[in-house]
Amino acid sequence: MQKKILNKNLIYFIIFLFAVSCSSVPKYPQNACKIFGQNYLWYKSAKKSSETYGAPIHIILAFVNKESGFNRWAKPKRMKLFKIVPYKRPSSSFGYSQAVKKTWELYKTETNNPLALRTRFKDSVMFIGWYMNKTKKINKIPLNDSYRQYLNYYLGWGNYAKKKYKTDKNSIIYAKKVQEQSKIYKNQLAKCQKNLNNKYIIF
Repeated sequence: MQKKILNKNLIYFIIFLFAVSCSSVPKYPQNACKIFGQNYLWYKSAKKSSETYGAPIHIILAFVNKESGFNRWAKPKRMKLFKIVPYKRPSSSFGYSQAVKKTWELYKTETNNPLALRTRFKDSVMFIGWYMNKTKKINKIPLNDSYRQYLNYYLGWGNYAKKKYKTDKNSIIYAKKVQEQSKIYKNQLAKCQKNLNNKYIIF
């Protein structure tokens, strides 16, 4: 009897460890230092994206926060028929960056990275850096302009050029949130980035 109880507890413990290991959401998603303290490899990935494409780390992180809340499996909610019956999703957005399939495929082709996954943080932040860099080239938006960079990210380059944000109130609201969050992350990183660069992990 006691052996069965021990085996049962062991199974529960293994399931718990598996669930924890699969969870991507940090404990303190509003604190950049604690996010990177909890997962130092995320910092290295965000830093590499920043060094490759010039996009500031705090803005990249704010994009991930807004798009997926750091949930690697994030997807848009399904639409409903007659407000009851679950229907298709409004877009193919998926993963940390909520990149749509078509743009993700373009990213993989242009960067010669066919194995990139939207559920991998490293690939997602590299994608965001790549997208921001293209936004700079296509619509002449500075990399440190989190507000207009996010408008491009949310609406797409063509729709931004057509000034669709003037009729899309949500895009303005979301861009302001990203702008505010990026400022918070920037101030936080100013206090801990030196330690992160020196591999001193701060929780």
